[in-house]
Amino acid sequence: MIRRTLLALTAATAFAMPAFAQEKDIVDTAVAAGSFNTLAAALTAAGLVETLKGEGPFTVFAPTDAAFAALPAGTVEDLLQPENKDKLVAILTYHVVPGKVMSTDLMEGMKAASVNGAEITITLDGGPRVNGAVISAADVAASNGVIHVIDSVLLPK
Repeated sequence: MIRRTLLALTAATAFAMPAFAQEKDIVDTAVAAGSFNTLAAALTAAGLVETLKGEGPFTVFAPTDAAFAALPAGTVEDLLQPENKDKLVAILTYHVVPGKVMSTDLMEGMKAASVNGAEITITLDGGPRVNGAVISAADVAASNGVIHVIDSVLLPK
C-alpha cells in the first residue's frame, strides 16, 4: 500500500512539474528571479506590464538591476518620471522581439525587428550578445515566451 501510494505520488509530481515550471508569464518569471526589480518598476511606469503578461509569445532581452545601475547617475530616475513615459516605452520595447526565439535559433549577424520597430543585432563570436550586451543566461522559459538575461540596457539610436 505504501509503495503504491509513493509510486502514485511520484507519478503525479512528475506530471505536474512541467506545467508548474511554465505557469508564470514573463513578468512574473522576472519578478520571481529577484534580479529584475528595476525592470519591473520600469515596466510598471511605462504601462507595459499587462502587455507582457499577455498571450505573446515574446522574447525579452532582460537587463538585470546591475545593468540599470551601470547607466549614468540619475538616468533611471529620470526615465521613470511620467513626462518621460514615451522615451521609457521606446527603450523597453527595444528589448522585446515578437515570437519565441530560443538560443538555438540565434545566428551570427542575425537581425531582428524589436517591438519598437528598430532592429537589434545578434553576434555569437566571443559568446552570445545582442547589440553588444552579453547574454548571461538564455532560454528562461515563461508561459508566454522566453527571457534572455543581458548585462546592459539596450538603447535605441
